[in-house]
Amino acid sequence: MRPMGGLTEEPVPATTAAPAGTVPGPPASAPGVEGGEVYSQGSAFRLVLRTFTRNKLAVIGVAIVVLLVLFCFVGPLVYRTDQVNTNIMASNLGPSGSHPLGTDNNGYDILGRLMVGGQSSIEIGLAVALLATITGVVYGAIAGYFGKVVDAVMMRVVDILLAVPIVFLFIFVATLVTPSTWLLIAVLGGLSWLAPARLVRGETLSLRTRDYVQAVKVMGGKSRRVVFRHIIPNTIGTIIVNATFQVADAILVLAVLQYLGFSLPPPTATWGGMLSQGINFLSDGYWWQVYPPLVAIVLIVVAFNFMGDALRDAFEVRLQER
Repeated sequence: MRPMGGLTEEPVPATTAAPAGTVPGPPASAPGVEGGEVYSQGSAFRLVLRTFTRNKLAVIGVAIVVLLVLFCFVGPLVYRTDQVNTNIMASNLGPSGSHPLGTDNNGYDILGRLMVGGQSSIEIGLAVALLATITGVVYGAIAGYFGKVVDAVMMRVVDILLAVPIVFLFIFVATLVTPSTWLLIAVLGGLSWLAPARLVRGETLSLRTRDYVQAVKVMGGKSRRVVFRHIIPNTIGTIIVNATFQVADAILVLAVLQYLGFSLPPPTATWGGMLSQGINFLSDGYWWQVYPPLVAIVLIVVAFNFMGDALRDAFEVRLQER
């Protein structure tokens, strides 16, 4: 039925339902363009957390990391041993009531040494991952955003550093200076940032063409604001996942270097150093000098890899269940 006055009713536009599996956009007061600055959304965080906790291996990985951290940092406060002065009279003793994991050739209690050695391994691994992630993210974002000559020169530097044999570099450095905690962090972090730099650079090449980036540039936004407020926050998923793997890689590479002799000077305990020292007595049947540090290294590396795999799935939209 036509209304009076010859007026026609205008159809009311129907609201389009958001596609399944998408994360709600910014609030109505925010600009209506795609992407832009990252807004804090509890629903997105809960989605990532729910997807992460559904991965049973990830939960096991978190539990292993927490237990190892407590074992290494709280354990020495409960199980007190002397890890400075040697005791030759108690060398190479098998597991017993007084020494649950036996002693090494210097008479150090292996259980106590495993706790103390884990402190340096975990601290160096976390510090290397933090340094490598920050350096790689900023470097890769700058290279990808500016592109052209800047990108070509910066990425050639990355290619050259990737070609440097890390083992020979550490051997060369060890001939010049005595290894220390800060030296290990600096050298490992100075080479570990190359992988995140390439990852973030690839993400930036895609993000810099988005509408919200172009809008900021048209409105006079500086390059620094675009990089640090728009591009880097929108690569946070890649950054977090890579940082998790960086911790595992740093601990594993550190153990290998310590096994090869590039370790902290004695009597400082490290898992790799314990493994390197104990392997010489494995043929004598002193298995307790090798397997404890080996199991600890494998457990923490596998745990961080489980966590990294779960985080990658959680940040991948196609694998998120709403």
